[in-house]
Amino acid sequence: ANGMWGTTNTVNPRTGSTALFITSAGAPLPVELTSFTSTSASNSITLNWATATEVDNYGFEVERSADNTTFTKVGFVAGAGNSNVQKQYSFVDGNLNAGTYYYRLKQVDTDGSFEYSSVVSSSISETPATFSLEQNYPNPFNPSTKISFALAKDSDVKLTVFNTLGEEVAVLVNSTLTAGNHSVDFNATNLTSGLY
Repeated sequence: ANGMWGTTNTVNPRTGSTALFITSAGAPLPVELTSFTSTSASNSITLNWATATEVDNYGFEVERSADNTTFTKVGFVAGAGNSNVQKQYSFVDGNLNAGTYYYRLKQVDTDGSFEYSSVVSSSISETPATFSLEQNYPNPFNPSTKISFALAKDSDVKLTVFNTLGEEVAVLVNSTLTAGNHSVDFNATNLTSGLY
């Protein structure tokens, strides 16, 4: 028989991990979140989390806030469904401006019930410490993608795209740029499908 659904947050006293439990007719169905961390690099923040067990886990909505009050969905990572072994998850939030960002996970079950994680935060600095060229996003793409990079000081920059034969197919930037985070769009509408 169908029972009442409810949610509770508990902390495992042995491990200190937060467990998200969903109960139906008195039976616990856990999605146990054992870690949730954030790290920043250049103009992106990487979120990493792990679960010890999962039952009917549809996935995780990733939510971001600039004020730790109003959260907006910025991505989704599919869950394992049912698992009794540790699962690792990751999400990269890129092309961010300088500032502090707050994140939480909305763990969603296959029946639509959900539970929120605790909040983690990371900061993006105004001036990058080193030069970096980020992975383009989206990847794969059709027909355009964004390429982000960071400059630790004012620099002459030439950003060129090549095909797999080593032939130059586009020059996206060829100028002097100021220190900071930059991004440029690469539109491949006039190019054939393939790797670049």
